[in-house]
Amino acid sequence: MEVLYFAWVRERIGLPKERVETSAVTVAELVEELKAREERYAAAFADLSALRVALDQELAEFDAPLAGVREVAFFPPMTGG
Repeated sequence: MEVLYFAWVRERIGLPKERVETSAVTVAELVEELKAREERYAAAFADLSALRVALDQELAEFDAPLAGVREVAFFPPMTGG
């Protein structure tokens, strides 16, 4: 699946996107796999309350299933103005 990173998540990881092969069933499991890769991922995903996730461009929760999902995007909460 395609994993996209935005704003400070992208800055910490150093990539705007990447293709990921995963056995994760939920977003939370995917995050744990990514965190285990190396320190920059662990830093980016250290505080999940500071992150939002979208599955195929639809906002989702971290316990959402990944079955059939083609794109996962991680980003900080958006502020209006």
